[in-house]
Amino acid sequence: EVQLQASGGGLVQAGGSLRLSCAAFGFSFDGLDIGWFREAPGKEREGVSCISSSDGSTYYDGSVKGRFTISRDNAKNTVYLQMNSLKPEDTAVYYCAADHNIGLIASEYDYWGQGTQVTVSS
Repeated sequence: EVQLQASGGGLVQAGGSLRLSCAAFGFSFDGLDIGWFREAPGKEREGVSCISSSDGSTYYDGSVKGRFTISRDNAKNTVYLQMNSLKPEDTAVYYCAADHNIGLIASEYDYWGQGTQVTVSS
């Protein structure tokens, strides 16, 4: 069974940190590019970050660059998103997804996991 499982969300105060995890089942992350997306109520789903399976290159949306870090552990078949200096505007449901083409366009991703809620209070 092919499955992506996102976890690690929670409630934190502004300026705090969280680390999200995306575990893959049924396939290996080293064969696909992984992206993190988020969706806040009433807002369009937006790309946050992604990492290439081929060369490990990473990309970040301008709103999170310098605060978030994406990484991959192939041995554990898991991708992480370290989120530091969190802001209230980061509040959203975060999803991980897999694609064959690197990028932050949600419609291009083929596989999706269930989201994990991140709430940043102020």
